[in-house]
Amino acid sequence: MSVRAPWASNPARSRGRLHEEQNGIAPQPVRGPRDDFQRDRDRIIHSISFRRLRHKTQVFMAPDGDHFRVRLTHSLEVAQIGRTIARVLGLNEDLTEALCLAHDIGHPPFGHAGEDALRAALAEAGGFDHNGHTLRTLTRIERPYPRWDGLNLTWETLEGLAKHNGPVRHPGWALRAADADFPLDLTSHASLEAQVAALADDIAYDNHDIDDGLRAGLLTLDQLLEVPVVARGWRAACARFPDVAPKRLASELIRSQIGTMVNDLIEETRARIAASGVTSADDVRQAGVALCGFSATMREEERDLKRFMYANLYHHPRQLAAAEAAHGIVAGLFAVYRDDPSAMSPEWAEEVPNAEPDRSRHIADFIAGMTDRYAISRYRALIGDIALPEGF
Repeated sequence: MSVRAPWASNPARSRGRLHEEQNGIAPQPVRGPRDDFQRDRDRIIHSISFRRLRHKTQVFMAPDGDHFRVRLTHSLEVAQIGRTIARVLGLNEDLTEALCLAHDIGHPPFGHAGEDALRAALAEAGGFDHNGHTLRTLTRIERPYPRWDGLNLTWETLEGLAKHNGPVRHPGWALRAADADFPLDLTSHASLEAQVAALADDIAYDNHDIDDGLRAGLLTLDQLLEVPVVARGWRAACARFPDVAPKRLASELIRSQIGTMVNDLIEETRARIAASGVTSADDVRQAGVALCGFSATMREEERDLKRFMYANLYHHPRQLAAAEAAHGIVAGLFAVYRDDPSAMSPEWAEEVPNAEPDRSRHIADFIAGMTDRYAISRYRALIGDIALPEGF
C-alpha cells in the first residue's frame, strides 16, 4: 500500500455516517476487512443506480454501436484516472474511486437533454440538477437497508460529491435537503480526493469524447488539428511512429494527451500543496483555493479543447436533433405521470405525494432513474411512436 500524505483523507478519522449502523443491540459487524471509504465504494458499485448507468447517455443517446461510451464506462474510466493521480499524490485511493464512480449517478436519461427537460418540468417545484440529484439518490432514493433510506455513506463521500466542483454558495433544493440532514460545510472547498475526482472527470471526457466523435464520424482529424494541444500531441505521435498509418495513431494521440494532462495536474498540484503549507485534510478545506489543478498553460489549452468540442461535437446538428427528441420524450412522460400517477410502476405510484412540490419531485425522481431505452419504451407504450434521429 502506498504511503499516504498528511493531507490525505483518513478513514479512521472520518466524521462518520448519518445513521449509526446497528443490528438490534450489538453494533453490526463489519462485512469483511474494509475501512469506511472502501465500504462506501463497494456500496456504490452494488447499487441499483450504478448498474443503470450502463444504459444512460454519455455523448450519444441510446447508441446503436457497442463501442461507444455510456455513463457506466465513462465512470470506470474516470475512476482509473483518479486512482492513478491519488496514488502518486499520496491521497486516499478508495475515497477517490468512490467519488469517481458515483459522480454521474444523478444524471437522468439522455444526459443534459433529459436534465433540461426535467428542469423545465420542475420550474415551479425548485428545478432539477444532476449533482443535487446524485445526493438525493444516494441519501434517499436507494433503499437497500431495512432501517433507513439511502446508502448511509460517510460524510467525506457525501461532501466530496456535493462540492467536487468547488464550494457551493447557492445550492438547489435537493442539495439543501441533503445538507439539512447531514451538514456538509458547503461553502468550503472539499478534500483533495474530491478535487482529483472532478479533474479526472474532465480529463476523461475531454479525450474519450474525441475518440467517440471520430468513431461516429462527427469529428474529423483535420478539424481536431485546429486545436493547439491536439496538434502538438499529433505531431509527437507521428514523430514516435513515422512508419504507422495515420488512422492507427488516433488512439495513441488520445492516450498521450491523457498522460500529458495527468502529468501536468500532478506537477501543478504538488507545487500548490507545497506553497499552501497545508498539513491536514481539514487544512485543505480551509485553504480558500483549490489545491488540485492544471497549470495556467494547460488550463487555457483544456478550455480551448472544450470550446472546440462544444462547437463541433456536442452542438453538432445530429446531436441537437437527438437532444430535441430526448427532450420531447422526458417532457411527454412527465406530463403523463403528472396527469395519471398510476401509470408509473406500482411501487412508485403507491407513494405519490398529494401536495406540491413533493408530487412533482417524486415524478421527476422516477423519470430520472430511467435508462435511455426504458424511457423510450415507456413513451411508446403510453404516448405513441416517436421518430428518433440516427444514432438511437
